[in-house]
Amino acid sequence: MKSVSGKELKRILEHYGWVLLRVHGSHHIYGKAGNTVSLSVPVHGNKPLKVGLLKHHLKMAGLDESALE
Repeated sequence: MKSVSGKELKRILEHYGWVLLRVHGSHHIYGKAGNTVSLSVPVHGNKPLKVGLLKHHLKMAGLDESALE
């Protein structure tokens, strides 16, 4: 799986229609109309997200690994 930072994941989510709802510290919370799920994306500079967290966020957003390319 490709290494992705929080900043990059934010761009990917926004590309697929997710909207920034609020910011709480270094965590950006995203939501999407018609979806009850909200995603908390940790943005710590360019530090890559751990694989488990990245897979969880992609699954909750309804995306697969091809969205990272």
